[in-house]
Amino acid sequence: MNKINLRTVFIALTVVLLSSCKNEKKPEVAPPLRADLGVENAVGFTIDNTGAFPVIKVTNPWPNAEKEFVYAFIPKDKLAQITYPKDAYDAVVTTPIENIIVTSTTHVPALEVLGGLEKLSGFPDTKYISSMPARQMIANGRIKELGNNENLNTEMVLEIQPDAIIGFAINNQNTNYELLQKSGIPVLFNGDWMEQTPLGKAEWLKFFGVLLNKQKMADSVFQTIKTSYTKVKALAQKATHRPTVLSGSLYKDVWYLPAGESWAAQFLKDANAQYLWSETKGTGSLSLSLETTLEKGKNADFWISPGQFTTYSELTSANDHYAQFSAFSNRSIHTFAATKGPADGLLYYELGPQRPDLILKDLVHIFHPELLPEYVPYFFQPLR
Repeated sequence: MNKINLRTVFIALTVVLLSSCKNEKKPEVAPPLRADLGVENAVGFTIDNTGAFPVIKVTNPWPNAEKEFVYAFIPKDKLAQITYPKDAYDAVVTTPIENIIVTSTTHVPALEVLGGLEKLSGFPDTKYISSMPARQMIANGRIKELGNNENLNTEMVLEIQPDAIIGFAINNQNTNYELLQKSGIPVLFNGDWMEQTPLGKAEWLKFFGVLLNKQKMADSVFQTIKTSYTKVKALAQKATHRPTVLSGSLYKDVWYLPAGESWAAQFLKDANAQYLWSETKGTGSLSLSLETTLEKGKNADFWISPGQFTTYSELTSANDHYAQFSAFSNRSIHTFAATKGPADGLLYYELGPQRPDLILKDLVHIFHPELLPEYVPYFFQPLR
């Protein structure tokens, strides 16, 4: 498989967009132009460009969140001329930021494609980062190791003194973040992982566009990704056969697989495949028994994303019942677990949310190889 680092994947997009981004160094000041740079597909945040400065509202930072977070982004060249009610915002950031800490690998590709990676100064669990330029920065000591997301090294963060921390949280119990906010460091929650559509996740790129004062560039990159995704989806509809698909694997005695309204299930639908659990409710995972899964999925044409397994021998070593599935016998199981970065981080989890068009191309190539005969899958590989 042709393994390409994140910079290579995005460089073509960036080159194509350079002509529309030449004035990126100048703050965007015309409200009629900026009003067009809002949010189209994501449901977890909004961008308001109608006032004197951009305002982002994050409405869904974690499951069952009871609070919305409102962040103001004031250009440095306007700071002296603008007055604002500080109590109206959960954080105020001056832009463009020069020093930032992020806490999820999904944030790294956004910084990279927008030319802001050099501003990244700290990250929890740097071993999970796959981006080659970021790994070089880690090796050179430019990106500091900050422990883990649940227990950030606050002393190191205070030493770095970032302009902002982009936080990832699963609930409202965020003691570390509260401490850092009290010290004067803005903490902004990013809820990209809560989106349940491929393009909704990808659109959080615009969140970083505001931070870097590169809204036009972020919008252009997103529109290119969206156009690519839409074209592949339309191509998939030309297939005359819709193969049946099984997903997931056992963890202990429970088979976990995507619910019918999930992000993963949407990919299978857009790839013109018949996901056998597409009619189920929910955006998370289903928890089934082996017997129930075998009854419905035994004759599935394909088996996608079988957990951490990368070989057929690993499957049967874990549970010999896996061999009862037709997809096992027909050698039609495909995994993203074998596509790793230099530190063994999974590229699918880092880059996938930002590049849903690549995921969809992979799946269309798997299910309908006649439609993309020359395409080399980026994330998915056949089980060995």
